[in-house]
Parts: sequence; structure tokens; C-alpha cells
Amino acid sequence: MLYLASKSPRRAELLDRLGVSYRLLDVDVPEVRAPGEAPADYVRRVARDKARAGWAQVAGEPGARVLGADTEVVLDGEVFGKPADADDAAAMLRRLSGRTHQVLSAVVVVDAAGEREALSATEVRFAPLAEAEIAAYVATGEPLGKAGAYAIQGRAEAFVEHLSGSYSGVMGLPLRHAARLLAAAGAVTDGVAAPVFG
Repeated sequence: MLYLASKSPRRAELLDRLGVSYRLLDVDVPEVRAPGEAPADYVRRVARDKARAGWAQVAGEPGARVLGADTEVVLDGEVFGKPADADDAAAMLRRLSGRTHQVLSAVVVVDAAGEREALSATEVRFAPLAEAEIAAYVATGEPLGKAGAYAIQGRAEAFVEHLSGSYSGVMGLPLRHAARLLAAAGAVTDGVAAPVFG
């Protein structure tokens, strides 16, 4: 059985697209970047911590495997986590306005055989945003709880001028990377072995 160690409905929605059966695990992992920790290392570590926390709950179950993931927005080496409030969200969006930022999304699969991980890096360029646009978007409440204060699958999609990489990775789970890891781990779909992705 595959378990998704995540509280994110977006990750569950994305995992559904791979056609794999899974159950949700509620894990509570601190998301605090260590001093001097590189953004990519931070994202990998948090995804690993989530997968390991989930594995600790199901390790005794034969055939269990756990998928953990983390996604962060990075601009000029700074990690933009989830905004603390509406003012923080607006401040993040002002900084992203008219700039290209990077979205890092790590995926880790843990099972009895060990750990497998992958990292997706996507470049996203926002159009210049007017104060009125930022205020209107923040007023929807959509930026709260989202890394970088935006949801690309929501109204913020209209802010994107260019994207190079994984759209699903920006949403929270890079499907190509996840599919490769699950195939390597022998994940099954409706009782049939998942295909090996090239």
C-alpha cells in the first residue's frame, strides 16, 4: 500500500492523476530552514522528514511505501515559505512581481528497501503586478497557506508570463519525478505493476 504523507489536498489531487491507490497519513514535521542551509537541501530535507515520519507509522506493514514531498518558492537565494498573514502575502507578491523565481519541489519515497528521492526545479516569471491586482488577489484568501503566497492552479495562473519546468511541481508534486520513483519502488495500479518510465 502506498501512503501519502501530506495534508495538502493539491498533492492528493495530483497523485490521483497517476492512477495509484493510496491512503493519507497525517504527519507534523517542522518546516524551518537551518542557518546557511541551501534552498535545495532544505526542500529535500523537509520532504525526507515527512516521508520518514510517515514511514514510522506504517513500517510494520508488509508492502508499505510512503511518499513525502515539499515545495518552496526561491527568489535571490531566499526561501519564500507560507505567508504569516495577508500583509506578508502582499509583500511576497510585490517581490515576485515582474521577476523570475524558482520553485523547488522534492519527492521522497521510503519503503523497506530504503529511500529514493528526486528534485524538480522550475523557473516561473511573473508579469509586473499592480498594487490593485495584489490587493484583490490577497483579498481572495488564496495566497494563505501557499508557498510564495500564490497558487498557480488558481487565480495566480494569470500572473505567469513564462514557465520552464514542471507545472505540477509548482502545484506541489512533480508528477514525472513522482512516477519514476514509484515505478522504481514497484508501485502498483489496480493490481497491475506500474510501467517503468524511461
